[in-house]
Amino acid sequence: MPQKISLRIDGELIHTAAGQSILDAAKAHNKFIPSLCHMKGLSSVGACRLCIVEVAGVGRLLPACTTPVQDGMSVTTQSDKLRRYRRIALELLFAERNHVCAVCVSNGFCELQGLAKRLGVTNVRYPYTYPKVPIDLTHPRYTSDQNRCILCSRCVRVCAEVEGAHVWEISGRGVGSRLVCELNRTWGESTNCTSCGKCVQSCPTGAIAEKGFAVEEMSKRTDPISRLATLRAAGSDNKPGVIL
Repeated sequence: MPQKISLRIDGELIHTAAGQSILDAAKAHNKFIPSLCHMKGLSSVGACRLCIVEVAGVGRLLPACTTPVQDGMSVTTQSDKLRRYRRIALELLFAERNHVCAVCVSNGFCELQGLAKRLGVTNVRYPYTYPKVPIDLTHPRYTSDQNRCILCSRCVRVCAEVEGAHVWEISGRGVGSRLVCELNRTWGESTNCTSCGKCVQSCPTGAIAEKGFAVEEMSKRTDPISRLATLRAAGSDNKPGVIL
């Protein structure tokens, strides 16, 4: 049996298993911490920095998804400071690409859009970069629109860790980072893609979508992928395959 430890989250004493992340422990006790790059069943990378929390005795903000709980830890998940930093992170995500919600297939179902509403981000205070980024329509079933990509790497991880195809990767550095397919091939030229659709369902925005959907029609399902990932991590004999 995993060792049980005690800690406080927002003043409430909770008991959880040692080795869990702060984010998982908080979610298990119905405490909201915003996140975009985290997805149950996949490895945590702390890419979006929205899940930052304050830990007593630590002089910096820590990502809840990659910080393990410790016995006696005291965590603050909601404060004016955290709300300010999270709003900045969201505004920068909007400013770095060309998010036009009104014409997006995921409008109304987008996790980025949903968090912006929940955190009260109604405007962006930073200059938009308006990068010239490509749209890949070469795959027979799916599309990749870099204008809406937030570099959460969910598609990268689900393709590598669950499907085992290793189609996607992040190339470049800083604001020049881009999602690439097999060393910069077009998606239609991919030799490893199984067309399973896991990357499509894992994408929190409209950056990777299925063809044939109009504006506000593309809702996504991450729960089946999370269940599959959890089973595989537990040693199940589930094999990669199409989930759609």
